[in-house]
Amino acid sequence: MIHPPPQGKYFEELTPGDIFRHAITRTVTDADNMLFCALTHNPQPLHLDEEFARGTMFGSRIVNSIYTLGLIVGVGVNELTLGTTLGNLGFGEVTFPKPVRIGDTLRAETEVISRRESKSRPGTGIVEFETRGYNQHDELVARARRQALMRCRPREVDP
Repeated sequence: MIHPPPQGKYFEELTPGDIFRHAITRTVTDADNMLFCALTHNPQPLHLDEEFARGTMFGSRIVNSIYTLGLIVGVGVNELTLGTTLGNLGFGEVTFPKPVRIGDTLRAETEVISRRESKSRPGTGIVEFETRGYNQHDELVARARRQALMRCRPREVDP
């Protein structure tokens, strides 16, 4: 079977300080929020019940924050980790400075914070990323730090 080459960045191509502004943007719909809440069995009325949400400090429903987290990390997969990551090792600080509302258009960027070669897994390295999500008003709506186990570039074999 022939597999397409990875499109993400290898460990060696990720330099601390690099910032990747992701090409994909997304307007969050009511269906996105409702489906995500249903799929994750989250009945929080703040996300589902407009009448309930009107009585809160937000004044209307807000989008499930875990959907927001998944979206801002997900839109960077093609550019950063498609075929080159072996998985997330963990998430550190995750913050949501402003709520996301139905109809907001989100964009994201990811900064390489640090990297080191793995001591226990040859041919891999650990990269710390910080992904930031912004709404259409350029307001920061989400920020997440995560560590990923990344593949090193395959070494050429001498004939």
